[in-house]
Amino acid sequence: MKLMTRVQTIYVSPEAGSKMNSASKVKILPQKGIEGDRYALNKGAYSLAKPIKIRDITFISRVGIDDANHYLKSIGQEGFTDSETRRNIVLNEITSNELNNLIGKVFSVGDVSFRGTELCTPCERPSKLANKKCFLKAFENKGGIRAEALCLGEIEIGNLLILSSE
Repeated sequence: MKLMTRVQTIYVSPEAGSKMNSASKVKILPQKGIEGDRYALNKGAYSLAKPIKIRDITFISRVGIDDANHYLKSIGQEGFTDSETRRNIVLNEITSNELNNLIGKVFSVGDVSFRGTELCTPCERPSKLANKKCFLKAFENKGGIRAEALCLGEIEIGNLLILSSE
């Protein structure tokens, strides 16, 4: 599978429920995530949830956001902005299915290697925080993935996602 996807936007939030702030470049800490982000600081809404999950970083597809918002519009609901999805990295030129297929695979963005760990299954938290409806239904199979940061490095807007050879 040849992917030609790049980082479109980057978001960081310092604590649970606070605004997702855009950044042009972020430092990635191994087995922690984005320096200054709520999950790297152990201050995320689900940081202490059981069972414990790897929550270093989340990736979501621009196409997936657009598809979900198209569905929402068709049922008379307001769409979600990129930051309202509460995901860290928005990728362009990749479908939700292609992104979901990175589960269990090693890939790199910038000079950082990641392992896709699981789907970032939609919940109602983005709906509650944005005061909008239907996030859970609209983003089913489009909510992105969680990944483990395998090394120290940086990611910036425009970086290419490269799938490691097996």
